[in-house]
Amino acid sequence: MSSFWNERYSVKEYIYGEEPNLFFAEQLGKLMPGHIILPCDGEGRNGVYAAVQGWTVDAFDQSTEGQRKALDLAGKKGVHINYNISDAAEVTFPENSADAVAIIFAHLPPDVRKRLNKNIITWLKPGGTLILEAYNPLQLKNDTGGPKDRSMLYTEAILKEDFKDLETQLLQSLELNIKEGIYHDGLSNVIRFVGQK
Repeated sequence: MSSFWNERYSVKEYIYGEEPNLFFAEQLGKLMPGHIILPCDGEGRNGVYAAVQGWTVDAFDQSTEGQRKALDLAGKKGVHINYNISDAAEVTFPENSADAVAIIFAHLPPDVRKRLNKNIITWLKPGGTLILEAYNPLQLKNDTGGPKDRSMLYTEAILKEDFKDLETQLLQSLELNIKEGIYHDGLSNVIRFVGQK
């Protein structure tokens, strides 16, 4: 998959835009800045935004092209982010080290997703917050972004199971218009989750 994302990110423009995901920015604004981990952060728009807001950022992705663009964006905004090339199934962070973790449109095979989500719970400090926005299976009827593999999409049942050890603060499925670069553009079916450890 790294070759797929390297090819996609190799173009000059930021394919999902340079601005953060709106739900992520809204939820982050409710929290006191601390340490945040961003899995599958792509071109870095969310990690860089968090750094601008005063967060210490650890981001990772499997794409070297994504990393390059993320670090370029951080430089442009005058902030620093730690951005590593890592496999979502293998990456590790210390237990109880993160004040927040954000998963924004990171769609993974079920076995990788389960492993990552289990690890995320251990990374969060007690009181730490998980922010997630992704596509739900109704997105398969749209041509506005996301994988065409149903098993990589999120449902409320999946989130309740994967994050049963977190206190659910928000869980909703909705249809909305998204304008995030050329690959997230138009009517979209998403799912949102906020949980606290």
